[in-house]
Amino acid sequence: METAKKHNCLMVLVKGCAMGAADVIPGVSGGTIAFITGIYETLLDSIRAFDLTALRLFLRGRWREWWRKVNGSFLFSLLAGIGISIFSLAKLMTWLLENHPVGVWSFFFGLIIASSVLVAREIKRWNVWSVVSGIIGIVIAYYITVVTPTETPDAWWFIILSGAIAICAMILPGISGSFILLLMGKYLFIMEAVHELNVGVLALFAVGAVAGIISFSHVLSWLLKHYHNVTVSLLTGFMVGSLNKVWPWKETLTTSVNGDGVTVAVMERNVSPAAFEELTTVLPSAENARLVVGEVPAGLEGAATAGSEALLPLAVAMCAAGLLLIVVIELIGKRMQKAA
Repeated sequence: METAKKHNCLMVLVKGCAMGAADVIPGVSGGTIAFITGIYETLLDSIRAFDLTALRLFLRGRWREWWRKVNGSFLFSLLAGIGISIFSLAKLMTWLLENHPVGVWSFFFGLIIASSVLVAREIKRWNVWSVVSGIIGIVIAYYITVVTPTETPDAWWFIILSGAIAICAMILPGISGSFILLLMGKYLFIMEAVHELNVGVLALFAVGAVAGIISFSHVLSWLLKHYHNVTVSLLTGFMVGSLNKVWPWKETLTTSVNGDGVTVAVMERNVSPAAFEELTTVLPSAENARLVVGEVPAGLEGAATAGSEALLPLAVAMCAAGLLLIVVIELIGKRMQKAA
């Protein structure tokens, strides 16, 4: 592929790491990272290259031709980065979200705001259909962020289905594949499989992911080529609508305990910084637990304690850092394109 020449493998590896880090966080989309780093359409075209011709080249042992056709160097570098990030940063991201949630979510809030503006600039001409498409994207993404997660089976066919649906969401800017897994009741299940290296579960999930991404990439690539403005407007709407999920200050309405015995939030609602500080913290053993912060001191199970600080200055600084990061990425991307 000609587009492969425009991408340095090391830079693609780094972008893959960023995509992987985003994909492990419910509410943040790896597709958003691909879009703002300038590799989105190359990614779709590379995935779309896995067709019958590619299959024939592979089966006939014409490895070099097959590798060039599927843009192998690009995909290998990107997948390596995603894999490295998922297996090495999953614990770090979990720790950051547990111990510094306001700062982390504020950073992603700024990241997505700037990304939305950047993506919207790709719309060549605004018209009624572009506006309607953007509104539809906002509504769909917002609805997804407020839907209640469900209990689902652990059967092999549902794991494959989960992989197919989640991977399609992962390549859509603004739609978090991890959050789709959460809605399907499979986020903790898959994260535990990654942590424990459960090969059986991961293999089934991978089968669904491969089938889903190859079929969906054809549809999305066709839409971008034939209805570019409307499609990009829809993707921009997805990103704007997803801001509801990454709002830094939340009240936890319901919780659950994962396989490691850790209490995690299931349903949340956004609150203002002032309201966040006034929240009563009810510790995990209480039935009406609303906000779980830190470890529970011995003897205080179920007791009410003071609310958490809103950390507004930190939130503003981290949001600004997210905005600035996108500006820097855009400038670097423009220089790399000129150099190419």
